[in-house]
Amino acid sequence: MKNLSFITALAIAFAPLAGSAQDVPFTCSAHGLEHLAPFLQGHPERVQEIEQADQHLEQVTQQFMTHFDARGGNAYVIPVVFHIIHNNGPENITDDQVIDAVRILNEDYNKLNPDWDQVKEEFMPIVANVGITFRLAGLDPDGNCTSGITRTVSDLTNDGTQTMKDLIDWPRDRYLNVWVAASAAGAAGYTQTPGSVDGFWGEAADGIVILHNYVGSIGTSVASHSRALTHEVGHWINLKHCWGGTNTPGDPGNCDIDDNVSDTPNTIGWQSCNRNGATCGSALDNVENYMEYSYCSKMFTNGQKARMTASLNNNTANRDNLWTDGNLAATGTADPQPLCIAAFSSDARVICAGAQIGFHDHSYHGITFWQWNFTGGDPATSADAAPLVTYTTPGVYPVELTVSNGQSSLMAQETAYITVLPSTGTPSPYQEPFENMVSTLDPTQWTADNPDGDAGTFSLRTNAGYSGTHSVRMKNQGISAGLVDELLGPTVDLSQDSSVVLTFRYAFARRTSTDDDALRVYVSKDCGYTWTLRKQLKGSTDLPTVTDQNAAFTPSGPEQWQQCTITNITSSYLVSDFRFKFWFKGDGGNDLWLDDINLEDASTVGVYELSSSNAIGIQVLPNPATTAATVIAYLPNSGAAHVELLDPTGRIVNVISDGNLSVGTHRWALPVERLRSGMYLVRLRQDGLQRVVRFTKE
Repeated sequence: MKNLSFITALAIAFAPLAGSAQDVPFTCSAHGLEHLAPFLQGHPERVQEIEQADQHLEQVTQQFMTHFDARGGNAYVIPVVFHIIHNNGPENITDDQVIDAVRILNEDYNKLNPDWDQVKEEFMPIVANVGITFRLAGLDPDGNCTSGITRTVSDLTNDGTQTMKDLIDWPRDRYLNVWVAASAAGAAGYTQTPGSVDGFWGEAADGIVILHNYVGSIGTSVASHSRALTHEVGHWINLKHCWGGTNTPGDPGNCDIDDNVSDTPNTIGWQSCNRNGATCGSALDNVENYMEYSYCSKMFTNGQKARMTASLNNNTANRDNLWTDGNLAATGTADPQPLCIAAFSSDARVICAGAQIGFHDHSYHGITFWQWNFTGGDPATSADAAPLVTYTTPGVYPVELTVSNGQSSLMAQETAYITVLPSTGTPSPYQEPFENMVSTLDPTQWTADNPDGDAGTFSLRTNAGYSGTHSVRMKNQGISAGLVDELLGPTVDLSQDSSVVLTFRYAFARRTSTDDDALRVYVSKDCGYTWTLRKQLKGSTDLPTVTDQNAAFTPSGPEQWQQCTITNITSSYLVSDFRFKFWFKGDGGNDLWLDDINLEDASTVGVYELSSSNAIGIQVLPNPATTAATVIAYLPNSGAAHVELLDPTGRIVNVISDGNLSVGTHRWALPVERLRSGMYLVRLRQDGLQRVVRFTKE
């Protein structure tokens, strides 16, 4: 047996576990002291401190393992907190995905994983029930109720180094910190062994960083990635790889290095699942061990159990305090965990009459009893954890939930939680100038969805409008980039229309030329259960209507508004419960304003008005047209102008004019005699602005 050198032992601690999709071997790359560099720079004495702590822990570990059978193994509970560091991307994984990861940890460390009995028969007698339970914290460091999951919005999710970890960490003598991010410093996960972070300065580094798609087996992860966290926790409790202290499995030299565990045979290390491998002699390799890089890991050995138990009974890096009765009480992880939050969610909050909606309990901890009250719903009450409820009558309804864990109970109430819209909506044509609303959006017509609960959202304003004094503002100035908000409209009955066009006015200013905020328009033909994108306006191209402004933007006149026309709403959307919504994602820009939203049958729409005497405008006469028509355009500025004939899909059918034009009115003959019957558009573009007019060829 050959022990590891100090630096090699540290390398194992920083070994990031990497891999890809299903049935792909795990690989690692050594990082040495890289992740501790911020703490070691200018402090050469700390390297010696680490070496001494590591040697001390190894000495007491070997002594503990010698007498482990006599002492026996106890059950250990480890309080865990998951810090989700995200920038509103897929790395912002759900609570359910975190809970799934904890489930897998507890199965793997308690011999409850369903595949343990498939281990090769030679190793069946030494498959270990390690006896460690991981439990999401119930109380935070200040004693406040917590789900054991925190969320921090930061672009450092793409960094994954100590800089990211410095955003948030809880005391390592009370919690195992797990940071979930979009990057783990170039790998899928990394951690530190106790000896390498024993000093006071190592507290902020202590814990596990792991990619979001290696957390659990659901959501953004897959089953083949689900043991990555088991592997990293093993390092965190002082386990090495089965081939010892390198990060290069497959090297024949690894036969001369040992992991200091007597019942894991020496091996060169595996990146595939050869269960018959014997790389260092006649003894079979323990390929299915969690501390291998094979994708078929499913066991710890009794020797590894003894080594981990030794670490938890030693004060190196405070591992021995985590599972004490006092700490379990302080972190809310003792039995039973405190019931401190009653909360719920639903699949949707705005539905059409006759629709069914699912409700979900998010209370914690240890819920065993549920009592729901659904005014206006069927059923009106339920004792299920996740009931399905049908609403048949339009209106706005409350929801109430009472939960209990057998020791105490709590209640959550929402007075106006579910909005039920008519299944047959407002007949078209639909017009919304917002002038008839007093101070807030009509909740029976409009819903502002603000999932982050911040100050940036859609709301009614009475100080600006295109054709009046009312409009809707999306508060974006001074709001963190990357957040998404939605404004959902009412149901509209389009079942009697032969075609439809959606128009609206918008005003927007960037703050800087690099802002790239986005406005999207979606439509639905099933009351909002599914949505289809029909238009996108980007801050880098066509969303701004005025010059960049740093101060909060409020449009001061009609010339600061533009009209958007959406014609690609196909006949399959001409239903009685048609809906539309505006989706906005901020990127550091200014406020967005919306007004004059109209849904009209395209066959009844006449000429678009010329916006004002100082704005470009266009019209077609006559409309409808039969054998001849004229395009009339007004240009407030001289220069390049483009006039094009488009079909309803936006495809250019004919270029009417493409060249420099003078200020004033211009006319062109429209070649309608060559067109098939139907709706068409004429588009005028100049200086980054555009106007579109619809006309019908009979």
